[in-house]
Amino acid sequence: MTDRHGCEPNHNPQCMRIASWATVLAIMTTAGLLCIPIRVWQLQQRPSPELAQAVAEDLSIRTPLVRRGDLTDRRGRVLATSSLGWRAFIDPSLVKDPTLLGFQLQRSIGVSPIDIQRRLSGRLHRRYVPIPWLLEDWQVERLRAEDIPGIGLERRAIRHYPLADTAESLVGIVGFEHQGLSGLEHSLHGVLESAKGRIVSVRDVRRRTMWIPPDGFDPGENGDSVRLSIDLVIQRMAEERLESAVDEYGAAGGRVVIMDPSTGELLAVADIDRTNTTQDAPLRRNRCVSDPYEPGSTFKPFVWAAATEAGLARPDETLPTPSQGPHRTSFGRRIRDAHDRGPTSWRNVLVYSLNSGMAIVAERMPHSLLRETVTKLGFGRITGCGIPGETVGIVTPTTKWSKYTQTSVAMGHEIAVTPIQMARAFSAFASQGRIPAATIHAAKDRSAPFSVPVFEPAIARLAQETMRRVMTEGTGKRVQSDQYSMFGKSGTAQLPKAEGGGYHEHRYVSSFIAGAPAEDTRLVVLCVIDDPDRSLGRWYGGSTAGPVVRDLIDGVLPYLGIAPDRLQAAAD
Repeated sequence: MTDRHGCEPNHNPQCMRIASWATVLAIMTTAGLLCIPIRVWQLQQRPSPELAQAVAEDLSIRTPLVRRGDLTDRRGRVLATSSLGWRAFIDPSLVKDPTLLGFQLQRSIGVSPIDIQRRLSGRLHRRYVPIPWLLEDWQVERLRAEDIPGIGLERRAIRHYPLADTAESLVGIVGFEHQGLSGLEHSLHGVLESAKGRIVSVRDVRRRTMWIPPDGFDPGENGDSVRLSIDLVIQRMAEERLESAVDEYGAAGGRVVIMDPSTGELLAVADIDRTNTTQDAPLRRNRCVSDPYEPGSTFKPFVWAAATEAGLARPDETLPTPSQGPHRTSFGRRIRDAHDRGPTSWRNVLVYSLNSGMAIVAERMPHSLLRETVTKLGFGRITGCGIPGETVGIVTPTTKWSKYTQTSVAMGHEIAVTPIQMARAFSAFASQGRIPAATIHAAKDRSAPFSVPVFEPAIARLAQETMRRVMTEGTGKRVQSDQYSMFGKSGTAQLPKAEGGGYHEHRYVSSFIAGAPAEDTRLVVLCVIDDPDRSLGRWYGGSTAGPVVRDLIDGVLPYLGIAPDRLQAAAD
């Protein structure tokens, strides 16, 4: 009997040596094979510096395209969205003659050769120089057809604004890398921004992908979309009507805020600034939140309600307002009315907007009460509505609040407010004495998620009823709607000087604010006209801003499906 080598066991030493060497060789081969995965693991996890550098040069890291979130209005109409487009890049190492490349691209796709040379200047040692312009379809097709050495194409995300001429300063704009630069694109960047992913691949010498490690792929994540409270149709109405008024009155600009007083939702925020001609509209600040103004007589309803609630004046109480000449306060200040009416009831002081009557009752009020009313209404702090650039306005501090301040604030002077603050505070007269949290985000229902009580419901109702008479007997009678019952107030404040203090004698900030319908108020509308041209004959708030407010109420309420209540009342 022989073994597999043809030897008889235990008899042939040569056969025994062969068997021994075969066993040793098998063991060594097995050990060598076991070392290979160990060595691979070592090279992957703990490579030498030289190997690590070589491997790094063969690694390719790409960023998969993800979408920035959309901005939509309350009805889902798109204000800002993203899609995919093409951008060219240059690999200078593959360009035959960099000095001629700009002229080749000019002939091919119409770009400036000077711009191309500037892009390449100081970058010839790089492998990637982006051309930061999005290409049109014909340019992409031309570059593919001509196949210029050193020119490549890559997919890029593109931000679109389908209605770019509406709500420009509100929506804002993004930079080339989709970084929010202004407006809501900036303030909501953290929500809209997509989470970038990456693809890591190992390439061969020809830069072809060999494999992707298990942890080399992260798809990223699209940004979240945001539904705004703005209604594009209402926003367009506001902008068009405001622009017409600014042009008609030769004004420096104008602002409109339309708010739902029940929820605090901003349905339209329009701003026209004729003084800012050097900056593109999407990059401008929105003056409805950034630039405070003196509200003038539109501020009187707040002081009237606070004094009435405190029992410092009764609605039917007759006050000694002057029949002729100015009223003199206890400390000698002269207060003038636009029209002298003689002794007048406290109710009619608001209806006819008498400065003298406001000053008389303001002197009865403790300074702390008036200032507390101002701060309780939200003046002197931001509303937190979500529009960037919001300022707090100007409220005289307690340490500097004087007798002069007391009578000035009662008339809407020595205080500066933003249009958003004003619309929010005025909502108290439409919402049982409570002010909502102003917001640019769409609410899920018409119940305010958060509101602050500032007046007793009965006082808010009394002030509203008094302002309904403003629309039929006072400064608003010429702008009363034929369709809807309104309550409102006009204001005409002198324009403060930018330097040196004091006021311009014949320059004004004219405003009007109103709510409608009176019984179930769905809108608060504020219009501010900045510095109307007095030579045109109209500069008072009731005659400039008032028609804008009325026309918007007549246009927006039917759009919202709210039936006219004055026509129904006339029919009954």
